[in-house]
Amino acid sequence: MALKATIFKADLQIADMDRHYYGGHALTIARHPSETDERMMVRLLAFGLHAHDALQFGKGLSTDDEPDLWRKDLTGAIEQWIEVGQPDERRILKACGRAGEVIVYSYSNTSNIWWSQVGSKLERARNLQVFNLSSASSSTLASLAKRNMQLQFTIQEGQVWITDGEETVHLEPAMLSVRASS
Repeated sequence: MALKATIFKADLQIADMDRHYYGGHALTIARHPSETDERMMVRLLAFGLHAHDALQFGKGLSTDDEPDLWRKDLTGAIEQWIEVGQPDERRILKACGRAGEVIVYSYSNTSNIWWSQVGSKLERARNLQVFNLSSASSSTLASLAKRNMQLQFTIQEGQVWITDGEETVHLEPAMLSVRASS
């Protein structure tokens, strides 16, 4: 018998001073049985950082042709493709060919090793941004994971504060690579 996804509910209130975006989102998140709280919360962080009415979660770890999050325009063209973790460089390059903007959030102790192996292979990708979260930050973020969450995001000057009313987590995603679309 296959294990089923665990359903989480998250009510996000986002104040993003960098993008001048202020809004609320009621989200339902399916956590795959092999996914950790840490990875799920990094996906939620990525949603908060790029919140938009059209931003959606992909089908999950079991689907190779969809990202963790994406935003499509009204014609179905992919405007934004967001990956969490340490995706293979072929997957990233394929995403760069399909989407207007590709963003990767890496979050483990081995991120620097991963980036040293794939970074040079991704130099030609002009629509790619890669960020790293320290493993201490992502594990602290995981401590906010609950089946029903009410989280407030405050984003200013590249720094993020997330609170559930009792605990506050401060994050500062570090840029590993930024390539502006030409």
